[in-house]
Amino acid sequence: MARHAGFRLGIYVFKDAEVIDYAAPYGVFSVARRLDPELDVFLIAESQRPVQTQAGLTVLPNYSFADTPALDAFLIPGGFGTRQEMHNRNLHRYIHALPDACLLTSVCTGSWIYARMGLLDGLAATNRKEPDRVEASHLGKTPIDRLAEIAPACRVSRARVVDAGRIVTGGGITSGMEVGFHLLRRAGYDETFVEDVARIMEYRRAWDLYRHDIEFAACEAA
Repeated sequence: MARHAGFRLGIYVFKDAEVIDYAAPYGVFSVARRLDPELDVFLIAESQRPVQTQAGLTVLPNYSFADTPALDAFLIPGGFGTRQEMHNRNLHRYIHALPDACLLTSVCTGSWIYARMGLLDGLAATNRKEPDRVEASHLGKTPIDRLAEIAPACRVSRARVVDAGRIVTGGGITSGMEVGFHLLRRAGYDETFVEDVARIMEYRRAWDLYRHDIEFAACEAA
């Protein structure tokens, strides 16, 4: 795969987004920029105002939807706020308006949003598999099972990362690391480059464990 010069990753932030979900891929690209400064990563929100994410951590997005920044991949993190974002029509319109060449990616329960929009029909996708106490009780549902409920036409995978072509989904809260590394692959960087990023982050041993836990799934609707 030829390297995509100046690859730009836009990460969506919203109220009660899970911090690790968006910080991990951001961190991967931040370190990768030491090796290739042409890479770019930034935060996008519905408006350019401070956004209070999970546990009260407040961030200031670089762009709003109205700015329509150029980007090669759009990432939706998970978190409690995805329960509201599934019904955010402004977000849905923004996603539908993105160029076909823009990758649609997610971490954890972020894939619920693509599911609610019908974008996972006929595709494989993943979500978080480990429940919290409420989700494990009769009061809740494990996120990956909820994904199957939201998108019955989606083939739910238990892989850590699923690459279904335009849509790339990550499974658990920390899978944002592997999604970040895989997006470097999709941008055309070779394994040596990705390994060097993992080494600098002192994540090499974990990457060696997870690097092959990825499913490449062709569209099943064709």
